[in-house]
Amino acid sequence: MRTVPTELPGVIIIEPRVFSDARGFFFESYHAARYADAGITATFVQDNHSCSVKGTIRGLHYQLRHPQAKLLRVIRGSVLDVAVDIRRGSPTFGRWVGVELTADNKRQLFIPAGFGHGFCATADVAEVEYKCSDLYVADDQHGVIWSDPTIGIAWPVREPILSDSDRAYGPLTLDRDDLPLFAPVRT
Repeated sequence: MRTVPTELPGVIIIEPRVFSDARGFFFESYHAARYADAGITATFVQDNHSCSVKGTIRGLHYQLRHPQAKLLRVIRGSVLDVAVDIRRGSPTFGRWVGVELTADNKRQLFIPAGFGHGFCATADVAEVEYKCSDLYVADDQHGVIWSDPTIGIAWPVREPILSDSDRAYGPLTLDRDDLPLFAPVRT
């Protein structure tokens, strides 16, 4: 596997080694020792699988009391996957990185705890599987509005399909009391 750092410290693109032949393909989608060698030492406790139609944006989400590192991959279709540094005091506060994840390119994105996360389905149907380092806690769900102009994410859609909760999130501002504090990234 090959790892590619991004502009946000700790956010890492993983390009697995894929073995293809006439039967199809094989690759290791997760191998704890190899990921640890690459600096990803999070212990994953929950796997999620979502399916979205084209033009859907899910996010930007995070948990405050139960922060989650995430390791994402697309098993059908394609998405623009986005991580946003929302850690108060971070030198990269408010900056984002977007990575195209597709079933064909088999790339993965690792997002450390303390970052906001969202994605936009860019294929007719996109299925995303992701590992989380902490359990989902409904009353700890927080978010930032997908269209926050101070972040300026270049989403591939102007009028996305959104959940009611994603539509209601506020912008990323330093006066919010529900943002994580900056600490060196632990993967």
